[in-house]
Parts: sequence; C-alpha cells; structure tokens
Amino acid sequence: MILDVNEIQKILPHRPPFLLVDRIVELEPHKRIVGIKNVTMNEPFFVGHFPNFPVMPGVLIIEAMAQTGGVLALRDESDYADRLVLFAAIERAKFRRPVVPGDQMRMELEVLSRRATFCRMQGKCFVDGELAAEAIIMCKMAEKSR
Repeated sequence: MILDVNEIQKILPHRPPFLLVDRIVELEPHKRIVGIKNVTMNEPFFVGHFPNFPVMPGVLIIEAMAQTGGVLALRDESDYADRLVLFAAIERAKFRRPVVPGDQMRMELEVLSRRATFCRMQGKCFVDGELAAEAIIMCKMAEKSR
C-alpha cells in the first residue's frame, strides 16, 4: 500500500460518506495511479438504489475514479492543501457490469495530457479483473476560496 485512507484525506477534501477511495496501491507521479474502493452494504446510497437490489450508482463509480485521479493530480503539488480538483468534463463514460455490495473496485487512471491547471485522464474501474466502467475524465485544479 502506498497511501492509506488517512493519507488520502490529507490530499483530498472529501470525507465519509463521500470519500470513495480507500487506498492507493500504485502511483507513478504525473503518469498513473491505482486506487481501491471496498464496496459494502453500509454505503448510504444502497438504501434507495435500489431496495432489494443494491447497485452502486454509475455517477458514484465515476466520482470514485475522479477522486483517485484527484490524488494523482494534487499529491505532488507543493500547495495541494490550498487546491481543489473539480470536474471539467466526462467523456465516453460506459458501464459494463453492475457494482454491488461485496465488490472491490480497482480504479486505474492514466494521464493523457496535463497543463498547468488542467488534467485529462483515462479511467477504468475493474471488479475481479473484469471491466466494470470506463471514462475519460478532465479536471481543473482550482484554489480553495477562503
């Protein structure tokens, strides 16, 4: 393990129940990152999505990938504590299989391009080695307003 949840929370402003990445297991600065999310029945969204057939919402799978990418985008910035990573675009999102309680999501993101405040990444989410979702995620690094 490279980063545990406590170290992730030093980088990202997200907190439970909206922190959707539990650990980082691989990291190549400015290039690639792999994060893990353990999906449990205790997730608050399962109460209504869907009763008697719990499925993780696709938008939250994308959010989990984006948070993992946010760690990559911010970790090596000297002023990461003063910055946020915001969605700028989501392209080519596809959902291949449902994510359900008991699954472990492996989110792999690779930088496609990066400029001073923008980063474009290819994200893939796997469950048991099977592709569950994928998307191209563009984010903007912004200063936190005080």
